[in-house]
Parts: sequence; C-alpha cells; structure tokens
Amino acid sequence: MDRGVWASWYDLAEDGAQDYIDWLHGSYLPQLTASPGIAWAAHYKIEGGGEGMTHVQNKIISYTDEASLGTGTQYVMLIGAASPHMFFQSNAAWRPENRDAKAQEMLGRRTELRTAILAEEERINGPEYDKRAPGGTPGPAIQFGNFRMKEYEDEMMLGSWYAQYRFPFMARMPGSISTRKYLAASGWIKHAILYEFTSLEARLKNFEEPHEGLALNEKEWTGKIVRTTLHAPGSPSIGTRIWPPIGEHEQ
Repeated sequence: MDRGVWASWYDLAEDGAQDYIDWLHGSYLPQLTASPGIAWAAHYKIEGGGEGMTHVQNKIISYTDEASLGTGTQYVMLIGAASPHMFFQSNAAWRPENRDAKAQEMLGRRTELRTAILAEEERINGPEYDKRAPGGTPGPAIQFGNFRMKEYEDEMMLGSWYAQYRFPFMARMPGSISTRKYLAASGWIKHAILYEFTSLEARLKNFEEPHEGLALNEKEWTGKIVRTTLHAPGSPSIGTRIWPPIGEHEQ
C-alpha cells in the first residue's frame, strides 16, 4: 500500500548540484526506502511539455501570487508511504528535525522549496499498468498538477469532471500507466493529480496534443475546469524520472 505521498518541489544552484544529486541517489533515497512504512521514492527532473502545454501555462492557467510559497520548478521528489500519517510521526528519520548533519547540509542546498503531504483519493490504472515499477514507484514520465479551486462551489464540478471524463479517458489511453488523485493533508494546495506515462513522447502524442489541448477552448468541459483552478508555481510539473533508474520492463 502507498496511499500517502510527501512531495517536494525545488530548485538547485548549478554549483554543487551534481554533488547533491549523487548523494541523494546514492545514499539518502536508498536509505529512506529501507525505512519502515516507506514504499518507494522517486526523483524527477522537470523538463516541461510541448507547445500546447506551454501556451496553457502561460496564457490560461492562473497561478497564486502568495509571496511565502516556494517557487521551485526544476525538480520534484516524491516519497510514497503506506499512509500519509507516516510523515507526521515525531520520531521519523525523514522529518527535518531528525536528520543527521550530512542530510541537513545537503538538503539545505535546495532553494525555493515547497512541500505537501498528500492522501490518495482515487487511482485509475491505464493500459500500460504492467510496466509499473516494483513497489508502486511512479512511471518513467509524469505530469503532476497541484492546485486549489478559486471558488469552493466549483469542487463538485471538478470531482464530476474527473469521475465522468478524465479518469475514463486515462483508463484507456495508450502510454498511460496510472493516474492518482490526491487531497492534501498538509501544504498550500488542496488537490494534486499525478499522471504516469511510459515516456514523455507517449504523453505528448496521446495526452497533450489530443486531450490537454481542450483546455484552450473555454467552451469545452476541460477548458472550463482549468479556468476555475488556482495553481502552485510551475504546475503542472512535467518531467522524467532520474531515480530510481528506468528499468527495461518499464520501456
């Protein structure tokens, strides 16, 4: 079971970035995944989508201007646990106050850090589910949206759109491994949606161009939904997994 996720979005200064990544992938994340209650860990480099998504992000999506919120858009680290409550335990090694000096120094290199603890609301498996990595680790490529609704009255419309439209599409879309919808137990956002793909190429061909492009039309249901949301900086994050390495069975 992996119903809880700790998500961290952040940037890295170019100087020292490779040392940090070598340590993270070679030491910290492997140790973390060996901790009781932790199901998996995944680290993604954010690369962005195609022209259509760039237009949606630049022209249509509304973003918060809350000054205290970290604006990191280069990397996202995801830690999966049996329950979101694992991350609230006082003696957990992953809590900032319990880290050793090395972890404090290395993780302190992250800038514009933003975090959220998420509880899984729903999960829909796609046609490529057999390419899921062991333990439930998310796929080789992701699109990870994180947002609030501008008006709480629109929550019912959002839930209806996922249940009636988006989830059924993802259940049959070529290149789709899984779609996970989350609610935040901690953090600025309320909603998060994690789309997992076999590759960024599959995402662009089968998801962005024919489907996400509907956001451009305010008369389409997708277009209406997008215009009712208020996103965290850089959302949705679109990127490739850089740890753990992508296995042959995932390709």
